Amino acid sequence: MTDHLADALRDEWGRLLALLVAQFRRLDLAEDGLADAFEAAARTWPEDGVPTNPPAWLLTVARRRILDRLRADEVAARKLPLLVVEAELTEEAQRTMADAGQVVTDERLRLVLLCAHPSLPGEAAAALTLRLVLGVSTEDIARLFLVPTATMAARLTRARKRLAGERFALPSGAELESRVAAVADVAYLAFTAGYAPGSGADVLRGDVAAEAIRLVRVLREVVPAGLAGSTDLDALLALMLIQHSRRDARVRDGRPVLLPDQDRSRWHHDEASAGIALITPLTSAPGTPYLLQALIAAEHAIAPTAAATDWSRIATRYAELEELIGSPVVRLNRAVAVAEADGPLAGLALLDGLVLPGHRLPAARAELLARAGHTDAARTSYDEAIGRCPNLAERAHLIERRARL
Repeated sequence: MTDHLADALRDEWGRLLALLVAQFRRLDLAEDGLADAFEAAARTWPEDGVPTNPPAWLLTVARRRILDRLRADEVAARKLPLLVVEAELTEEAQRTMADAGQVVTDERLRLVLLCAHPSLPGEAAAALTLRLVLGVSTEDIARLFLVPTATMAARLTRARKRLAGERFALPSGAELESRVAAVADVAYLAFTAGYAPGSGADVLRGDVAAEAIRLVRVLREVVPAGLAGSTDLDALLALMLIQHSRRDARVRDGRPVLLPDQDRSRWHHDEASAGIALITPLTSAPGTPYLLQALIAAEHAIAPTAAATDWSRIATRYAELEELIGSPVVRLNRAVAVAEADGPLAGLALLDGLVLPGHRLPAARAELLARAGHTDAARTSYDEAIGRCPNLAERAHLIERRARL
């Protein structure tokens, strides 16, 4: 794929698909037509050269493909009046891409909200959003979610069928706020998938996180200004940028590197600074889950060394977050922060009675027990964590930590 075509796929897919859906009111037609247009571009651009207005060229070809299909399907052609004649397509596409403005923004918002429809499970919504809004290929989405391509293709097909009868109307008021919040949650689900792989050898997959960040940027572009909760998108983007800024320091020799041991010179400080700038105006705003998490991440980002981290302030933020959402994962993270601020026994006290599936709880308990000098108990907790851990790299890390006892 040429650089120009790759750029068009990355930057224009969602805009063009939204315009086609708005015109033809059929998601299947719009997606197939746009895919055909990109395929045609891949064949012709290398020989004929890149057109002056690549998005308009793609829109023109996509519309022609859709009209051809409608003409071939007489029933559909009778039910759906053709909105333009073929001779006008190129001129109209040029005009659309030049003057669309708010129309494109509104249609992209419709598409984004449609993909996060309440009828879809979270993971299906995340996958469909990556496919339709960002143009990520089915093969790449399958790799991101650690499933075979055929499995992901089937999931996307089921998701599309669920949406087949849904209206493309743009909700308003409380419903719009709720749907925007759902899209934000979908984006964060995709982001965390990149830093919590379920199995295999990869410790992290930064490409997943990067696509999720791109989705939040799109959402911030299309959400109406002043919408209740829109500032929380700033907090979400800040949280993602700060966490993602540490990606190159999270792994060394195929093994995960804990935050205190990371080489901070490998952090992307420009990204962290951009995240901090986003939440600086929000520090006095009421705490939301994304804002509190972003403020916690910022504490790590502003500390020049691990030893300089203000763990007491982080523990306080986690206490606020736990009071807000009552999550056992938050309690686990709070216990780690309290252990750093007040010692391992204080952290262990917060873990008493906590129930959490997976390996992270016994791993944290093992670490705190080891710091407290309870070696035998730490070894037992490490054994439990190792037995529960599905990720090969993380399991190797736990085995190494146990051996150091």
